[in-house]
Formats: sequence, C-alpha cells, structure tokens
Amino acid sequence: MLDAWARILLAVPDSRLILKWRTFADASFRQRVTDAFAIQGIAAERIELRPMSVHRQLLEEYADTDIALDPFPFSGGHTSCEALWLGVPVVSCTGKDGGDFAPRFASRMGYAFLNNIDFPELAAETVAEYVEIAVALAKDPQRMTMLRQTLRSRMASAPLTDEARFVSEMEEAYRAMWRDWGRINI
Repeated sequence: MLDAWARILLAVPDSRLILKWRTFADASFRQRVTDAFAIQGIAAERIELRPMSVHRQLLEEYADTDIALDPFPFSGGHTSCEALWLGVPVVSCTGKDGGDFAPRFASRMGYAFLNNIDFPELAAETVAEYVEIAVALAKDPQRMTMLRQTLRSRMASAPLTDEARFVSEMEEAYRAMWRDWGRINI
C-alpha cells in the first residue's frame, strides 16, 4: 500500500499525503513511516502524519483532503464513507483473484460505496489500476470540482443512505427467516 501511495506521489509532484492514525503520536513510528517513503524517493515534508483526534476535528480535516486513498487489502470502511459524504472522492482497490491480492469482504467496501453512488470507475481491481485512477483524478481539476459538488447529494439519494428502505428490507428478511425456521422445525 505504501508503495502504491509513493507511486502516486511521484506521479503527482506537487501532491502531499496526509495519514491519520493513533500510532502517529509515537515519534519513532512516525520516523519509520517517513523513512519508508524516503526509500521510495518521497521527501518527508510531503508526508503529514497526524495522530487521532476527536471526531469533529477529524471531519473538519477532510477540508485538507482532495482525494481519499482507500487503504488495501482492508478498506477504510466508515472512514471512506465519511469522505464521500463530505465531498471527497475515494479511490479504492478491491483486489483480483490471481492479481496483487485476493479480494475479500473487507477490501470490497469502498467499491460497494462507489458503486452505490454510480462511481464504480473509482474502484480498481489491481494496484496498478488504483495508482492510475488516483493519478488521473489528481490531474483532472474539473472532475475533482464536479465530484466535490455532487458527492454529498449522490450519497444522500443513494440506497446506501436510505434508512427506511434498509429497515423495511431487514424486517422482511427477519420474517422470511422466521417462516423458514418454522417450516424446518415443525
């Protein structure tokens, strides 16, 4: 994952990477991360490592973000969903059988969110595609502006955020399970 992020940074020279994780409060861990990027040719000043914060501050920090790079092989899940809600496009990688890594449920959440709001093209199957999508998006300011302006409304109108539909479908699933259980156990 760090290799892919380094390739994106190398392809978009004026870009920076912001990473946020509780372990970044530890200076020796921060140094290990910046050293890993330095080996790839990325200067430490292009990597900003932020420790965890209260949720409100975390949400405010999305204003510093142009593109959210969904981690892999385990996707950002809730974090990626929040990014989309706040108008930050997410690039995700699902994995591919016989590819860079085997797909798993946890690597497909970003794709599920993106597909749900009609942006499946922001999800890649391979790491090379992930890098390609992120670089192309970073170099397309018009598309970035369009995404910033439309992501929240797409999220708000998507099945993903349709609570009433979800509850109705969940209730029906419970009823079906109860009926099936009754038939089997009677």
